[in-house]
Amino acid sequence: MNNLFPDGWKSEAIDTYVEKMVGGAPLRPSDFSKSGVRVIPKKAVQFGGKTKFNINTYCTSDFASKNQKNIVNNEYIITSLRDLVPTGPTIGVIGKLEEQGEFILAQGVYGIKTKNIVNDYLIQLSNSQWYRKQMRLIFVGSTQVHIRNQEFLDVVVPIPPLPEQQKISKILTSVDEVIEKTQAQIDKLKDLKTGMMQELLTNGIGHTEFKDSPVGRIPTEWEVVKFDDIATSITCGVAAKPVYVEAENGVPFLSAQNVSKGNVLLTKYKHISPEFHKKLTKNTKPYKGDILYSRVGANYGEAAVIEFDWEFSVYVSLTLIKLSKRCENYFIKYLLNSAHGKDQAQNGVFAGGGVPNLNVAVVKAFYIALPPLEEQIKISKVILSIDRKLEAVTRKLSTLKNNKKALMQDLLTGKVRVKTETTNTEVVVG
Repeated sequence: MNNLFPDGWKSEAIDTYVEKMVGGAPLRPSDFSKSGVRVIPKKAVQFGGKTKFNINTYCTSDFASKNQKNIVNNEYIITSLRDLVPTGPTIGVIGKLEEQGEFILAQGVYGIKTKNIVNDYLIQLSNSQWYRKQMRLIFVGSTQVHIRNQEFLDVVVPIPPLPEQQKISKILTSVDEVIEKTQAQIDKLKDLKTGMMQELLTNGIGHTEFKDSPVGRIPTEWEVVKFDDIATSITCGVAAKPVYVEAENGVPFLSAQNVSKGNVLLTKYKHISPEFHKKLTKNTKPYKGDILYSRVGANYGEAAVIEFDWEFSVYVSLTLIKLSKRCENYFIKYLLNSAHGKDQAQNGVFAGGGVPNLNVAVVKAFYIALPPLEEQIKISKVILSIDRKLEAVTRKLSTLKNNKKALMQDLLTGKVRVKTETTNTEVVVG
């Protein structure tokens, strides 16, 4: 952090603004219960400025009564100075405790009652890149890292006058609120997509009569076929040793890591020589509309439609699927990525050598509940429309997060001043 700050700013230790610091209690497995006093675990303190409880955990009232010194309320802000992850991604992050009532802190978690500082400013500062670097510099340990209390309190931070703290925190908190609402919209769309896939891929559209089948209860008009019967080609990439070249001289070479969550990811891949590419695609060449299906590694059983038309090759960890005219490509993609598709992949995977592997012969033998082509198109359009909305909102979220990072860098260093009664400039947000 540059030591040259605007007039009126200070560089002072966190300890200067701490009135009281409360540590966690030594909870044992027998101290937990289904009711009593809620426990704030280490994982509750995450980026974004709030202390969130994904799972409600309680300790017995008897334990809480014997450990009153470890109890806090929403007058405190919360941080964790211990992290179970070696890189300590959230160690030292500070969050607001918004819920009412009393809570007991787990070991490694601390409650801080401050003085002469705006809590929201300190919370925002703890999310900044500079602050994260300071935490990494002082944590110790290998598997379970931690920060000693006094070393945390001794960290020197930039402190503007109270009016600027209030304005900076208000601006950044308003962006956080938009981020949170956008994330909530994404979560709703994901739930909607999951529900629609479950409904449409098993019950179809407008059916009243159903029958039992090898894949479960399906509409009477549907048929059950093996995957090999509806594809013109199901092949995997060549296992020959790749000849890698620089990007400007080569052809993209995709592997299983490039297929995730129903999409082909084009952010990280290597390049092979044009000659090697020509050899790999001599018999089977990927085209727009084909399906890539991951068959090796941690994300096996993921399908995606190729939505671009540039040249590339695939590694042996990917299966390339070319469908017959009986099928709509997005319908098959959604079917492979459905709960039924995942179950078949899991049942057929071989974990020899510790690496999951789906043999192409197993993929060819998958059972598919196949509607008439017209209904396939209708079903895929419904799910695809949700997917497109999800992609758009996800891009919006990414932009918001990037804008927030830039805004934090400007505001929390004084590079851009906010307008208060003592300053004359005003930051423009948006």
